[in-house]
Amino acid sequence: MKRRLPSSAYNPISFFGAIAAIVNFIVIVSIVFIDHVLGGLSPYVGIISFIILPSLLFLCLLLIPIGMHFERRRLARNGDASQARSFYLDLGKPSHQRATIIFSTCTIIFLLATAMGSYQAYEFTESVTFCGQVCHDVMEPEFVAYQYSPHARVTCAQCHVGKGADWYVRSKLSGAYQVYAAAFDLYPRPVPTPIKNLRPARETCEQCHWPDKFHGSQEKLFNHYMVDEENTHWPIRLLIKTGGGSKETGLAQGIHWHMNIANEIDYIATDEQRQEIAWVRIKDHQGNVREYMNEENPLEPEDLAKYEMRRMDCIDCHNRPTHVYRSPSRAVNTFLSMGEIEPSLPSAKRIAIEALIGEYSVKDSAKQKIATQIEQAYADEYPETWETRTADVKQLIASTQEIYRRNFFPEMKVQWDVYPDNIGHFTSPGCYRCHNGSFVNDESGEVITNDCNSCHVIISQGSGANGQAIAPSGLEFRHPVDIEEAWKEMACSECHTGTSQL
Repeated sequence: MKRRLPSSAYNPISFFGAIAAIVNFIVIVSIVFIDHVLGGLSPYVGIISFIILPSLLFLCLLLIPIGMHFERRRLARNGDASQARSFYLDLGKPSHQRATIIFSTCTIIFLLATAMGSYQAYEFTESVTFCGQVCHDVMEPEFVAYQYSPHARVTCAQCHVGKGADWYVRSKLSGAYQVYAAAFDLYPRPVPTPIKNLRPARETCEQCHWPDKFHGSQEKLFNHYMVDEENTHWPIRLLIKTGGGSKETGLAQGIHWHMNIANEIDYIATDEQRQEIAWVRIKDHQGNVREYMNEENPLEPEDLAKYEMRRMDCIDCHNRPTHVYRSPSRAVNTFLSMGEIEPSLPSAKRIAIEALIGEYSVKDSAKQKIATQIEQAYADEYPETWETRTADVKQLIASTQEIYRRNFFPEMKVQWDVYPDNIGHFTSPGCYRCHNGSFVNDESGEVITNDCNSCHVIISQGSGANGQAIAPSGLEFRHPVDIEEAWKEMACSECHTGTSQL
C-alpha cells in the first residue's frame, strides 16, 4: 500500500498518540455537548472535560512527534539514508504536502479548541460549583451555608479572589496546596478562621458596598420566641444607626464611622480568632491619635510588638457575611416566624432545640435520631397533642431536620459556636470586644463607650398585653424574663449561648 505520509510517521507510538488524541477530542466534545443540553450533569464534569481530558489530549498529541523522532532514528540505523539528515520540509514531495496540510489543520483546530477550553477551564475554576462541590467533604459546610446567605448570588471568587491577575495567580497557587490537602486528607477539621491571606475588604467588599455613602438609620425586626410552653413571641424592633458618609460632607457618623471614613482604627488581638482585643488606636482626619488599653486584658507597652497590629475593615465586624451557621435558638426563631414551625404547638422551640443539640457523629444518623426524639417527646409530654396534631408535629420534625442540615456538619466539626459572629453581641461578644466599658485612654481617662444607644435604639419590644407601642425616641431595653439589672452588668452572650435561651 502506498504511503501518503513521511515514513517516520508510521510507527506504533505515533499511531497510538493519533488515535488516542482523536478519541479524546471526540469524548471532550461529546461531554460538553451533553452537559450543555442537559443543563449540568455533575460538578466533576467540568474537571474532567476542561482540565483532565485536555491535559491527556496534549500528552497524546505529544506522542506523535516523539514517535516520529524515534522512528526516524531507527530507520537511520537500518541504513535509510533519507533519515540520516535532520528534519526538513520539502513541499515538492506529495507526502510532505499532505503532512503539512494535516499538521496545519490539526494545529488550527487544536489552538481554537485550546483557546475555548482554556476560557472554559478558567470560568469553571472560578465557579461556585468548583469551589463548593468538587471538594465536597471539605467545603460542604461553606457551600450549604452560602446557599442561604445574603450573598447567595455572588460567586465565591468575587469575594475570595476579586479582579486582577495578581490575586488570581495567588489564589491558584494557594488552591494547588488545598487540592493536595483534600486529596490526601490533610486538611484540619474544622477549617480555621480568620483566613490569613484573604484579600483586603476594600478591594472586594467595597466594590459593591460603598462605605462613603450615607445610609442613615435602618429599621430591623428581631423575632424572638421564648422557651416556654406557649412559645411566647417577643419581637424587638430596632433602629440601627448605620450611618456612613464622608469627612468632606461632615456625615461620617454611626456604625460605619469605624470604616476609616474620617479616621483610622488599628487594634491588637491576643487570640487567633480576634475575639480578645487588648489595645485600640484611633487616628482622626486631623491627625490626632488616641490609644486605649483594655483594663480587663492589659498588655505591657513592651509586649505590644509581640502581636500583629491590624487595620480595622469590614471583615472585623462582618466576619460571617456568607458562611453563616445559625444557632439552634436563632434558627428555630426564624422557622417559627415564617410559619415553618407552628407557634401554637406546645413547647415547640424547646423540644426542637433539645433535638438539635444532641450528639450525632454523622448527618445521616442525625436525621433519624431527631425524628425519634421529637416523636418521643410529644408522646411522653403531650400525648393528646401527639394524637390530634400529628401533622404539626411531623412538620416540626421536618423543619428541625432542615435546620440541622443547614447548620450542623459533624464530619467537619462545624456548627454555630465554632465560628463566632461579630455582628451584634447576642450569642458572641461581637461589639462588646471593644465596647465593654473597659478600654481606657491613660492620658485623658476617656473610655470607649458601651452605651447601647450609640449604635441602635429600641423603638418597640414585646407583643400582646406585654408589648409596647412604637416609640421613635427610643425605649429602655426590657428583658422578657425578670433578671432585674443583671442585663446592664454583663454581656448578652454570657447567658445566651444559642441553645435554650431566646
